[in-house]
Amino acid sequence: MHQPLSDLGVDLPIIAAPMAGGPSTPALVVAAARAGGLGFLAGGYKTAEALAGQIRDVGAEGVAFGVNVFVPNPVPVSEQAYRRYAREVQVEADRYELTLPEQLVEDDDHWSDKIDLLISSPVPWVSFTFGIPERGVIDALRRAGSVVFQSVTTADEARQAAAVGVDALIVQASAGGGHSATLTPAELPASTVSLPDLIAQVGCAVDLPLIATGGIATAADVAASLDAGAVAAMVGTVLLRTNESGASAPHKAALADPAFDTTVITRAFTGRPARALRNHFTDRYDPLAPAGYPALHHLTSPLRKAATAAADTRLIHLWAGTGYRSAEVEPAADAFARLAGQSSA
Repeated sequence: MHQPLSDLGVDLPIIAAPMAGGPSTPALVVAAARAGGLGFLAGGYKTAEALAGQIRDVGAEGVAFGVNVFVPNPVPVSEQAYRRYAREVQVEADRYELTLPEQLVEDDDHWSDKIDLLISSPVPWVSFTFGIPERGVIDALRRAGSVVFQSVTTADEARQAAAVGVDALIVQASAGGGHSATLTPAELPASTVSLPDLIAQVGCAVDLPLIATGGIATAADVAASLDAGAVAAMVGTVLLRTNESGASAPHKAALADPAFDTTVITRAFTGRPARALRNHFTDRYDPLAPAGYPALHHLTSPLRKAATAAADTRLIHLWAGTGYRSAEVEPAADAFARLAGQSSA
């Protein structure tokens, strides 16, 4: 199976990436499908019940869609390192009269409940990131009728994913916004391989359909990925300012603000590598942040929510890929048409 999208009736080889934390709304997923592409709900940071509600909302619209799930792949952090970092970050929380969590929290993001949901209420596509599920999970989803995608960042990770029987791979270059899909999150990604070159490398390593993602922001980027051997391009950052996006107002504004002139890979916000617009928080706290996911995510979450409510972009996790300047205020359908090299008129 080398055309997992066209085999299931998708016209455009463009996919709206799952963006956890709010941006990937049911409306954005539906808009992607109606534009001829495909959209993914983001299962990360939700309960199974909340995800089930979004699945019902999209399903009621009669469009095909996928669901992304975080696979537990924790990065342990010592109590000492956690508390040291918590003391540093508390300085920012004091501005909002917040007390950050003293207790180190580890969880699996409701993993089992979400898998049970997707087996009992199957969707056409299921994708995994952060880790590779056991073969039994993949087999159960496939028996339920889902096509299973796995996110990878290297040829070696692609081989590991192929070995457990996934149907296709989402190949992420380091230029992508938000969290890296790396299977070794205790290490900061060092690769600067371009996405087309990475697609070529992975294509030589495994015989599976490949979906390209990471820094895709223009029709030329989409074409380069397809020319390199991908069957589709997955985009995220370029959709953040669309009408259907659930990204916060300060996040949307920052993507067009000349004051934010570059992106950095940081683990300051969550303890796991992620690409964001450079701001005060990345500058001040990235050198201090230990690797530690999901503990650091839970630590900084109250501060990030308060900063978002106050439009304090100094402290918000402004996830963005390197092509963030291509994000425009527009209907998602127009963004899809532009990425496909079509007129939106």
